[in-house]
Amino acid sequence: LLEACARLGLPVAQTYGLTETASQVATLAPEDALRKLGSAGKPLYPNQVRIVTEVGKEAQAGEVGEILVRGPVVTPGYLNHPEATAAALRDGWLRTGDLGYLDEEGYLYVVDRREDLVVSGGENVYPAEVEAALLAHPAVAEAVVVGVPDPEWGQRVVAAVRLVAGATVSAGELQAWCRQRLAGYKVPKEIRIVAELPRNATGKLLRRSVREWWEPSA
Repeated sequence: LLEACARLGLPVAQTYGLTETASQVATLAPEDALRKLGSAGKPLYPNQVRIVTEVGKEAQAGEVGEILVRGPVVTPGYLNHPEATAAALRDGWLRTGDLGYLDEEGYLYVVDRREDLVVSGGENVYPAEVEAALLAHPAVAEAVVVGVPDPEWGQRVVAAVRLVAGATVSAGELQAWCRQRLAGYKVPKEIRIVAELPRNATGKLLRRSVREWWEPSA
């Protein structure tokens, strides 16, 4: 898509932001779109972005951690929710709940949501990466990847997919497809092919509802 837009002379700008930051935090300029494919760009002045590891240390370039934001665009807090405000804001830094990293040039890359991270056998699995592999298959229209409890590995990776109308593919074939593109521990241990994926009133996919499909019945 970016290459097609470049040929047509159409500028494409990628941005990253949250409701708590009045939208934009970082922007990838059109001239960097192909050179920094997948990046959300550089922080917009005077915003500041830092990456913090799970033990609270400053991450190195390329090291994944939680994205923290500070600047005049950051909300002072949540109305009538002091506990939520205290959890999200520390010393002016907003904990976004997003995982990402900064490269050597200071460009931001967003990897996934912290709450969606799957830890299987001590290895971190980012659902967005696995979903991208599934969505690359021509028969897959939508995919949701989640982690569910596993007595041996702590969590195991599973997926639910909706196929393109008229397409046919088996779960085993999709797993084989993923093995060609992902490390073995990232390949879903089980894939369910469903007619529809659960959504909320605004159309957002509900991961927790997908996760419940694997929970044992009471």
